[in-house]
Amino acid sequence: QVQLVESGGGLVQAGGSLRLSCVASGRSLSFNTMAWYRQAVGKQRELVGTITSGGSANYADSVKGRFTISRDKAKNTVYLQMNSLKPEDTAVYYCNVAIYGIDFWGQGTQVTVSS
Repeated sequence: QVQLVESGGGLVQAGGSLRLSCVASGRSLSFNTMAWYRQAVGKQRELVGTITSGGSANYADSVKGRFTISRDKAKNTVYLQMNSLKPEDTAVYYCNVAIYGIDFWGQGTQVTVSS
């Protein structure tokens, strides 16, 4: 079993920055691709980006150039650095990992960007 716990969300003004963390427990996720998703009110959950075990990251077009995903394998932790935040980035952000076809999710952390 895997537990994921996100933290770091909050209220920030447009143009500001936040760094989200996702700490995993239950097993090492060093060899797994990790993902960040977000879900705004009234919208479907969408993929923000992924990072492979080798550290290669990919991003949704909407956040490319502003968000950076990184990981610390020793801490079993994945980060989402968010810069130049926009009001449309307001959402609950979730950490995700898929293991043998089973999706594991954290509880989410709220990010609110004021204009």
